[in-house]
Amino acid sequence: MQPVHPPKGPGRPKDPEKRAAILEAAKRLFPLRGFEGVSMDAIAAEAGVSKLTVYSHFQDKDTLFAAAVKAKCEEQLPETVFRVEPGRGPIREQLRAIATGFHALILSTESVSFYRMMAAQGEANGKLAELFYEAGPRRILGAFEAFLIAANHAGSLEVPDPRRAAGHFFCLIKGETHMRQLIGCPVCGLDCEGPEHIESVLDLFLRAYALRAAG
Repeated sequence: MQPVHPPKGPGRPKDPEKRAAILEAAKRLFPLRGFEGVSMDAIAAEAGVSKLTVYSHFQDKDTLFAAAVKAKCEEQLPETVFRVEPGRGPIREQLRAIATGFHALILSTESVSFYRMMAAQGEANGKLAELFYEAGPRRILGAFEAFLIAANHAGSLEVPDPRRAAGHFFCLIKGETHMRQLIGCPVCGLDCEGPEHIESVLDLFLRAYALRAAG
């Protein structure tokens, strides 16, 4: 008779604080040193954990890089901001929350460094470019496209082509300030230009996509 062994459990639960520390280290080191200049050993040392712990949370450097990009985006644009729900206020307020979060994200030091890194390395490393795009820009565009589709169904907006409109919206929010930031020109910062710029984009966007009065 064969001995009966108890089923193996799922193993030790992963420590969310260590995962967060690893992501913070990755968000600091990748833009600073570039993808090739960062090792899992360096991430472990920066996070104050063992390399084994890093691999227990992220199977390889590609996975960690994508997770770091996604985590950076979610700091300013969590999934909840893209939900169209009754009681969340007028559509302009919901759009303002998305625009404000995106504006803060793209002008953050880490995001600017990520963009500069990708401009320098992305052409030579197509896989890295794809990882960055899917974890960051594509995820945000997809979430906002879904938001616009839901707003159409809710009768809050009238957007014939949500995918294209999503691209227009974020390009408008970037504006001149983002370009100046990327090339190192002095910018006045979020406080002196951001709110007015965002409101002007909302005016333009809603002029194009607000519900038309029945004629």
